[in-house]
Order: sequence, then C-alpha cells, then structure tokens
Amino acid sequence: MKLFIFASVCIAFAVADVSHIVGYHTTPQPAGPPNPYVFSYQAGRAPGHVDRQHTEVSDGSGVIRGAFSYVDPKNQVRTVQYVADEHGFHPQLSHQLEDSEAVKAAKQKHFALYNRIAQQHASGAQHPEIPLTGPNQSEAVVRATNKHLSEFERIAAEHAALGAQQEAERLALAAQNHYEDEEDGQYHPERY
Repeated sequence: MKLFIFASVCIAFAVADVSHIVGYHTTPQPAGPPNPYVFSYQAGRAPGHVDRQHTEVSDGSGVIRGAFSYVDPKNQVRTVQYVADEHGFHPQLSHQLEDSEAVKAAKQKHFALYNRIAQQHASGAQHPEIPLTGPNQSEAVVRATNKHLSEFERIAAEHAALGAQQEAERLALAAQNHYEDEEDGQYHPERY
C-alpha cells in the first residue's frame, strides 16, 4: 500500500512539474480572418537550463515562419528555420545531416545502377521484353474470376435488354404524341 501511495505521489509530481518551462509568450488571437499569430517558448530538462526553444509567426495569409532549436545527444545545438506556405514546408538546417552506413551503401548501389542503365541507354542497347503476366493464380482465384465475369456478362445483358425496352417505350410514346399533335393541327400546351 505504501508503495502504491509513493508511486502515485511520484507520478503526480512528474505530471504536475512545470519547473522546466523557463519562458512562455503568446499573443491573443483576434476574432475573424485573417488570423495572424505569434508564439514562442523555451524549456529545459532542469530548472534554469534551456535546451529547446521554438518561435513561430503567421501573417494570417497562410505563410508561417518559424525556428526551433534543441540540444542533440552529442550536446550540439541544432537549429531549424522554416517557412510553410501553399507550396509546402521549407526547412533550413544549421547543420549537415550525416548518412548512416546503410544509407551510404544504398546510395552507392543506386548510383552504380543508375550509371549502368544510363550507359546502356546512351549506347542504344535493346532491352529484353518482359512478359506482362500477373502472379500465378490458384484454382480458387480462377473460379472466382470466372464467376465474376459470368455475373458481369449476365448483368450487362439484363441492362442492355432493359435499355432496349425503355427505348422502345420512348419511341412508342413519341410516335403516339406525334400522332395526337397532328390530330387537330393545333398546339396544346397542357399535353407537355
């Protein structure tokens, strides 16, 4: 029981501890469009120690500019400045990203393959035709496909018959209306 109470108190302090927030600033939002805003904050893992910050400004027309900084695991400050607009998100990094060994190997393999294909295309080499066949189908898939196709053909025939019947009815009605219109040679708007 004592362990449960101690754990509950520790969790409450961990959740309620806001001492890591060093500064916070925001501007009130005006009512109605456009809706420009400015916000920024600074925070740290220890009181009085800032290890991350973020600032963002919007002019209300859809363009957002901002910057955020953080301390990476190697204790280096990394900063990203960005603009977000109708053309996308455009970051500028304060540091060069380093590829992992796997990414370096994949890039080398890609460029080697790209250069080989480019040389083949430049020399006019013919490429073998690759058959355009799908994966092997099981008997169940073949049966289901055939059932689907036969149902499709049956429904298409029903629709064609219904369409022909409706067209025949339309032509008969048009001929009857034409005959009635010619009956007395007068125009009768109530018929239409």
